[in-house]
Amino acid sequence: MNTKIEVYGVKAVKRPKVVASKQLDLSGESGQQIVKSETKLVLRTHKRTFKKLADM
Repeated sequence: MNTKIEVYGVKAVKRPKVVASKQLDLSGESGQQIVKSETKLVLRTHKRTFKKLADM
């Protein structure tokens, strides 16, 4: 438990662990759209990194 926040007068609360229950299905038209949009986001976010890797 995080006791560092108790210094500021906030009481630490124990929370239950949440597990993921849904499986992501990337097959089909909607799956392809998810992959394309995430790829565009990564390429836009890390443009200089990919440029450096391409020039190695």
